[in-house]
Amino acid sequence: MFNLAQNSTIIKYNDLSTPGPDHISWKCLKAISKDKRCLINIVNIANVCINIVYWLSYFKISLFVIIPKPNKVTYDSLKAFCPIVLPNTLKKLIEKVISKRLQF
Repeated sequence: MFNLAQNSTIIKYNDLSTPGPDHISWKCLKAISKDKRCLINIVNIANVCINIVYWLSYFKISLFVIIPKPNKVTYDSLKAFCPIVLPNTLKKLIEKVISKRLQF
């Protein structure tokens, strides 16, 4: 079963990291996780997803951003850009906890 391990996973994230399409920052998620009822609801969502073997479509939505690399003379080639993907913050948290549990 899914367990947030007393916020040890949440604490590691930088409050200034860019949020995904859900616009939930790590600072906000840290504040939410201090409330036991909210934390239990997050754990329940993850447990249900694991038990019924279904990943919610909400977690599958990501924001794709293309950033131009600095100091490039011309931007007419694909190598001049750096694509990044910003998934939902809640999805990142749940996946990190699951991978941590599987690893240790």
